[in-house]
Formats: sequence, C-alpha cells, structure tokens
Amino acid sequence: MSKNNKKVWLGTDQLESSPEYIKATDNEIGMPEAAESPRLESSRRDFLKYLGFGMTAATIASCDIPVRKAIPYVSKPDSIVPGVATYYASTFVQGGDYVPVLVKTREGRPIKVEGNSMSPITGGGTSARVQASVLGLYDTSRFDGPYRVVDGKAVSKKNHAENDGWDVIDAEITAKMPANSRVSIVSHTVMSPSLLAAVEEFKGRFTNTTLVQYDPVSSAALLDANEADFGKRAVPSYHFDKAEVIVAIGCDFLGTWVSPVQFARDYSKMRKTSGKKMSRHIQVESAMSLTGSNADNRILVKPSEQGQAIAALYGAIVGGGNSTLPAATKAKIEAVATELKRNRGRGLVVSGSNNLAEQQMVNAINNAIGAYGSTITTDRWSMQRKGSDKAIAKFAKDLTAGAVDAVIVLDGANPCWDNPWAAQITEGMSKAKVSVSMSGVPNETALQCAYVAPNHHYLESWGDVEAVEGELSLIQPTITPIFASVGRHGTRQEGESLLTWAKSAKLKADAEQPYMDFVAGNWEATAFGAQSGFTSFRAFWDSSLQDGVVTLDVNTAAATGGAGAATYNGSVSGQVTPAGTGQEVSFFETVNIGNGVYANNPWLQEVPDPVTRTVWGNYLTIPVSWEGGNSYTAYQDLNNEEYKGKADIVTLTVNGTPQEVTAVRQFGQLPETFGLALGYGRKVTGVSGRAIGHDVGINVYPWLPVKDGYVQYFADQATVSGATDVENEFACVQYHHTMGLTTKDESGKMAWYDRRNGEITYEEPAEEDKQYIKPYNVDEKTVMELGEGMQGGLVDRSIIFQGTFNELGELKDHISHKREHAQHLNDQTLYPYDEYKEEVYSQGHWWAMHVDLTACIGCAACEVACVAENNVPIVGKYEVWRHHEMKWMRIDRYFYGDIENPRAVYQPMMCQHCDNAPCENVCPVNASQHSDEGLNQMIYNRCIGTRYCANNCPYKVRRFNWLDFTTGDLFSSNEPSVQDEEMAFGADNLTRMVLNPDVTVRSRGVIEKCSFCAQRLQEGKLAAKIEKRPLRDSDVRTACQTACPTGAITFGDRNNKQGDVAGKLTNPLNYLALEEVNTQPGVFYAARVHNPIEELEA
Repeated sequence: MSKNNKKVWLGTDQLESSPEYIKATDNEIGMPEAAESPRLESSRRDFLKYLGFGMTAATIASCDIPVRKAIPYVSKPDSIVPGVATYYASTFVQGGDYVPVLVKTREGRPIKVEGNSMSPITGGGTSARVQASVLGLYDTSRFDGPYRVVDGKAVSKKNHAENDGWDVIDAEITAKMPANSRVSIVSHTVMSPSLLAAVEEFKGRFTNTTLVQYDPVSSAALLDANEADFGKRAVPSYHFDKAEVIVAIGCDFLGTWVSPVQFARDYSKMRKTSGKKMSRHIQVESAMSLTGSNADNRILVKPSEQGQAIAALYGAIVGGGNSTLPAATKAKIEAVATELKRNRGRGLVVSGSNNLAEQQMVNAINNAIGAYGSTITTDRWSMQRKGSDKAIAKFAKDLTAGAVDAVIVLDGANPCWDNPWAAQITEGMSKAKVSVSMSGVPNETALQCAYVAPNHHYLESWGDVEAVEGELSLIQPTITPIFASVGRHGTRQEGESLLTWAKSAKLKADAEQPYMDFVAGNWEATAFGAQSGFTSFRAFWDSSLQDGVVTLDVNTAAATGGAGAATYNGSVSGQVTPAGTGQEVSFFETVNIGNGVYANNPWLQEVPDPVTRTVWGNYLTIPVSWEGGNSYTAYQDLNNEEYKGKADIVTLTVNGTPQEVTAVRQFGQLPETFGLALGYGRKVTGVSGRAIGHDVGINVYPWLPVKDGYVQYFADQATVSGATDVENEFACVQYHHTMGLTTKDESGKMAWYDRRNGEITYEEPAEEDKQYIKPYNVDEKTVMELGEGMQGGLVDRSIIFQGTFNELGELKDHISHKREHAQHLNDQTLYPYDEYKEEVYSQGHWWAMHVDLTACIGCAACEVACVAENNVPIVGKYEVWRHHEMKWMRIDRYFYGDIENPRAVYQPMMCQHCDNAPCENVCPVNASQHSDEGLNQMIYNRCIGTRYCANNCPYKVRRFNWLDFTTGDLFSSNEPSVQDEEMAFGADNLTRMVLNPDVTVRSRGVIEKCSFCAQRLQEGKLAAKIEKRPLRDSDVRTACQTACPTGAITFGDRNNKQGDVAGKLTNPLNYLALEEVNTQPGVFYAARVHNPIEELEA
C-alpha cells in the first residue's frame, strides 16, 4: 500500500496536484461562471399585495406564554421580562432518536435547543438533528388541522363549515371502525410510557388491535439475539467510557447507531491525551463511516464479509466457527482478538449487522472477554430500538390480503416509503376500511390514507420518554400550538386522538389540557411509586418538570418491568452471511437526514456529509483507486475548468433495477465496493408535494434485500456503469480554500524538494535528511522565488498536527519546534506583538477558544447550533455549487496516513479572532475592527461589500451575502433560491419566527462571520453585573460549545487563570492554525492523537 504518513490532504486533486489544480489555486475561491438568475415577472399591484402581508392570526396567537390559566395581571411577574429568555426542560424524540433538552424561548417563541446537562444519559450533549429540530416547528408545510384525503390530496371543509373540525373527523373515523375491527397501529419505536398506556386504553375498546413497531434502519436481529441469550428483547447498556479496546463491525455508533450522542460523550472520556491510558478503537467496514473516520485502525472488508469477520473473531476468542476471509484480513482479526484477550474485562465489541447468528456470536464474544458486568451492563436496558422486521412484513402481507380493517399510522412513521415492503403497503392501503395518518407534515403514507389527524410538534406537546429503563424524561410544551387559533381545527396530540376514539374514561375531554392530565395520571400510577425523594405527587411532578429528567429504581418500578441484571445464557444458531463474489454496495444512514424523516429540514440538507463533504443529496461513493474498467474523471478534476463544479452520473444496478446517481471518489473505501446513503429521494414533503426535501437524491429502500426475515443493508452483485452523464451543479464543500498541496509524479511517487540545492526528487529521503528535504508543494515554489525567510514562502504550514499516543513526547517536541520556528519568523517585524498585547489585554477580558481535535468527531452539532443561534442563512444546492454557502463555522476534513486506507481528522474552522487580523487593515470603511477584549468585530451598517477582508483572510471564514435574507429587497430575484412551496424559504412570517432577536439578519452586500456569540457574552456580563460578582467561565458558553457532545470546544477568558480555557491553553499539544502568518489567532487547537495497534498498520 502506498504511504503518505507526514502529509495531510483533502482529496484526490490535492493529493495528486495536477498542473490544472495548481493553476486553479491562483483563484482560491474557484467560483464557476455566475449564471444569470431568471428574473421573476410581477406587477406593481402584486408587489404591493405581497408587501402588505402581515403575520397571520395563527402566528400571533402562538406567541402566548404557555400557562395553565391565562389570567391578565396588573403587576408583571418578575419571571417574565421582555428581552430575557425563558428556558423549559423537554425532550427531543423522533423514533429512536432521543436527547433531553432545554428549550430557549423569547416572548413565547422557541428559538434554540440546548442539551440538558442533568441527563445521566446524554450529559448535555446534542446532535445536528436536535439542533435543527426547532426549525420543524415553523415548517410552513405542516398540516394545520384534520384532513380528508381525496385522490392523493389533503382536503378539508373547514373553510366551508364552521363545525367541520375534529368532532366531524372523529365521528367519521369511529363510525367506520366498529369495536371488533382488526386494527393495526403502525409506528417507529415508541419510547413513551404514556403513549403506550394510551394504546392499551385503545385496545380496551378495540380488542383486536396490534401495535406494529418497526425501525427503517433496523436492529431487529440484535434485539432477537438478546431475547434468545438474555430473555430480554432490548439493547443492553454499552459503556464506552469504560472500554479500553473497542471493536466495531459495520457499526456507526458515533454517528447513527442506537444512541450516538450518549456513545460519543462516553467515547470521548477514554480519548484523553492527558492520562496514562487511551482507548483503542478498531473499525471493520467497507466504506468510511463517521465512526470509522475516527478509528485508530480500520480493517477493510466487503459488506458481505462482515459476518465472516465476526466469525473469525469468534473463532479466535471463543473457538469454533469458520471464516472465509482472505488470509491477510484474518491475520488482522486475530491480532484484534489478541488485544481483546489481553484487556479482559475492558473490551467491547459491537456490530450493526442485522443477522441473528452474527449478533449471537457478538454476544458470545463479549461474554468470553468479560464485557458483561463491566463495559456492558444488563440492569438498565435501552428502549431506543424496538422494531421488528417480521412484524412489519406480516402487516404488509395481512394488509394486501384484506385482513386489516383499520390502519392508524403514528407520527414519524412512513411505511409507504421507508422500508422494503413500501410498495406492498401502498397497494394494500386502499383495502382497509379506514386509514389514518397522524403525521404532522405531509409524507408518502399520509397521502395514501383516508384521513390525516395531525400530531403536534414535540415543542407543542405533553409527553414522556423512557429511553433507558428507569430513566424517565418529560416533554412539555414551550409554545401554545401554532394552529390552535384555527378553533376546533388545529393539530392534536396523537395520544389524545387514540384516547378520544377509544372513548377512554381516563381522558378528561373538558379539561384545559386533557393529555397533560393523562400523562400526569399515568406518572402518579407508575413512576411516583418507584421513587423515594418525594412524599407528594405534586412536588414530584413539579420537580420532574423543572429538571426534565428523573431516575427511578428499576428494581421496584412496575412500569419499567425491571428485575435486576440479566445474565448471559446463549448459544449461536443459524448461519452467518456468506461472503459475496461480485461488486457490492452498502446502504447507510447519514448523521443529518437520517432515515428520511428529516428530509424537509433545510438546515440538515445543507449540513455536509462529514466524510464526502457533499450536501443536498446522496452520492454513490466509489473507491479512489478503482476504475472498474470505466473512466471517472469529473470528480477527480474539479479544479479543471472543463469539470469545475461537476461530477459524473453513473447507473447503479441492484437486483436488476437500475437508477442513475452521482458518483464521488472516496478515500478509505475497499475496491469493488460502493456506498450510498438512505433517506433521500422523498416524493412528498410539502402540502404541494414539492417542498424542501422533494426529489433530493434517490430512494434506495426498494433495493434493500430481506434474508431470513431481516432487512439487509447491503446488496451483492451490484454493478456500476461508466459515466453516462455529468451533473453540472455538484454541491460539494470539499475543496474550498485549499490550505496546502502535495505533488506526485505520473507513477504516483511523492515529490520532494531539497532546500539545500533546490533539486526535486521522487525518492523518499532518509529520516536524518527530512529536516532539509520536504514534500514539494505549491508553497515551495514561493520559497524558491522569494527565499525561505520570507513570510510568503511558508513550508509545511501548521494546519494539522497529528501523532500516536505511544509517541506523544515526540509529537510535543515536534509542535514545540514548529512553534519556535513560527515565533522566529513572527519576530521579524516592525510591530512586536508581545510588547503591546500585555498593555492592551492585561486588564478586563481576553476571550479565547480551545478546540481539541482528538475529541472532535465531526458530527456537525456545532455547525447547526451556530446556524440556529446566529440566524445564518441557508442558500440551497445551486448557491452551494457557486461557492456561496454562508456557514459561519465549517468542519474541514483532512486525511493522513495510508493513501488507500487513511485516517481522518476534523477541524472546526471559524473566525480565529486574530489579534493581528489581516482583514481589519484592508477595510476601507473600518467595518471590520478589533475590540479591547480580543474580538474581531463586524459593523454591518458600515460594510459596503468590497470583500477585501474575505480575500485577505488566510482562513477563508468570512461570508458575503450575495442574496437578500431580510425580505427587504425590492427585487425578488435577489431573495434566496431555496424554495419552500411557492415562497422563498425564510421569507414567510412563520419561518422567520425561528430567528434569534438578539442577532440581526444581515442585508444583501454585507460580510458576516463568527462573532464568538457576542450576544451571549453580553448576556453573561450583564448577569454577573446584576449579581455584583466577577464573570465566571460558566456564565458564557458559545452555541458551538454547548452543542458539542464530546466537549471538544472550550471557550472563556484567558485572563481568568482559574478558568477552564486558561488551563487548557497550557497543553503542550496546542498550536495555532497558520501561526507562521503572524495573525495571532484567538483559537487554539490541540493536535489529533490516535492509538493504533501497530500490527494492523502493515
């Protein structure tokens, strides 16, 4: 395998440094020729009509502060202060996704979601999906009341008859559903004890009711294996914070598997460079996943060979088992087995396989290495996966056979789209006497049902969640339901709908909040008796609402069914998957769109895939060194003028069914294998069917094979054609603002430049000569022309530093040497920084940020949190293709190590708030200036849009508003191109309710960038001033810092020597990005450290 251990690269173009690419770096932004925007025709009358639109009655009514009794007050309560945020403890839940949260509201509007630090499961961490969930509340495509569906269109008579609301719809549904009806309630995983209690109440009247739970990305084999081995169909508690050796086989536990926020938080605790030990992480996979990109070692196998890898590990540890893996791969598996046996009781093996025998083997391996009772516990089981593939298959069969009279689909589930039986279910829907969807937004299933009974958004809802046995959390409304002002139309909680149709005596229909009373009653009957901290239920309920979470004793909680820790008593039955012989494609879930339920959220659509760095679609990843008899040129030559912003379109054929898809080159992917994301290709995402997520990418659910009753997320015998076409608007943020190049010759050998004699060679120099002979790159040309001492001729720039845990001393010495060299260069100046910094910053605050690259996993939670906090615009695929994206924070992904199987490092890159900022000196109107607290500030109303500052920024973190996001521009063609039904996204009043009132929306023609959340700094300083005390680090937390599940980002005052950030700035692994340029950044990075097994490096 070819090695490139010293250099870091972004992609194939940078690795190979073709002449076209080097030429293209002269224009670092590399923007394609701007296409002429079609101008929309509108009359003066239309313009005045649109200008006159105001907030609708529903929008105004939704801004009420949620209170039990809306009684006017003469004296304003002290707790309600205009301009001051109010926080509510609640819980984000969507299928198996679960995170306890604190919801920030302003004047009755939820505008931001933070993690709840009191949660013992997530500890205050969040994800990109959690951060973006607040936008779903203001989705203009939401159903605003109950509907009948006629010819695939939602129709309501509410505008024609005053009383045609929930009463009429309820009567029609129950009239068509006699008590003896065969009813199927279809849902993704249900974790709510109260909703399950409502289902039981429903069954009390409709006794022939079946609850069908399924997961679009299934863990059914894992659940069935645990039921066979432990007698419990659930997921045990995995403790990544106690594991010193982690082996993940086809399992993206940091990105999407079971509980990624919890796992990321725990995983990071064992990845500290300051301790004596650091965990080792081995990933077995074919395509690079988010988890795999963070692994210390990756073992590449085909998707069909993952079962063989499990069998090989089983044979090496437990004994027995046959594996058909190649000898070299089997030897690596045996080395992993040795490491696990050496760390008995401190190892952990997890697998994403959906094969029963393979999961039973994993259980047996964990039992043999002493994982149970240490890294895996069985006293508190996870409820985050409950789905059954066999149950949804049986439902599809019964439905098409006419054996189902009524279908009720709970919110979030989309059985007519998100599973292999979707076509069969769609066909069978018409055979049911009544079908109801409770989805709050249009989806493929809702328009196949006879009725839509829309559920509230979770931020409008009452509810509860038990994600882990005995760990309860509450959902409480943070806003009056937005569509409540529609009278008796509006939305309604799905649990209340079930209780209404069941005519349950436990539902007090005349109560002010009937479902809240039902949830409280259920808690009083179950959870209250399983705790000992309160003698009064009212006190227990109020405390639980305030904290948002509560821990019960599972051994006494009747509601949870806990009965102490289960013991392993299993064996292996069935067969592992035989290895395939042809080309194979794996199907995976992304960290942003997930299984497709988030497809209509533009904040998530514009989050780049962490590995491929693509947005707005799914792309077929093909190995970087594989041709397959075809020629793929476009993606490799993005900086070639002919292919700029373009990518190849190929035909992927699976099970005889072809589809066209855009292909991208991917490092770290096994030859003869491909990867393709699930969750794209939605056909119904808005009222008109053509909202944000419509037709973005292709749908791969029909391709998923089923084996022995379990859905498989790979297909063998897949074929990929040569390039059939070219996608002209390929949206990828991978190559923007390249920070370094590596040159190779035609045979692929590295080019080296000898500074002593100016010679170029393609033979790797001896170790002792590498201080003089460096990789030949674009910067070397500057060195040759200007001389080594010139600031413009930087060699081996300090962007990424990485090393191994075993060689931590050498890495620290290397960083120290590089920083000393940078300091020497920076001292050659007429303006000595060290002399004036003490005078300027010694008094007051001096803000700084610290980013630990070892802790950063690239999950993008910080990126979306920044969007939500700072009103960052979303521009859409076309504008991203034109390099007009507006994110204040981006996460650069670099590869290093083996070119065929590299490691990756993620670097959050935001404004560095340089004390010697080059952007400030070039602004002709002083719009960019420096504060006495070390902040690089933008004065928006001064900015005239010269973009000199963006051009002069070496980090390329400044964004220019090419479009109008204030809706104040007179020309509609200047508004964003992301369409939300008929109106430009963000231009409607409902969507604009998500905006943070503390942050201005920047106008067209203005530069913007990271402000270190200046509004939060002011809020913290004012709070400390009111309380007459010094400011603490805990008073000021940036949006990206609070969102991070791993604690990779720390922010604070470096003058506060007792603060967290001041302590972290003493880390010898710290460095400054591009320190040689003498910008004096305020963001410090700690080098990336990995801990590989040396035997696997060969």
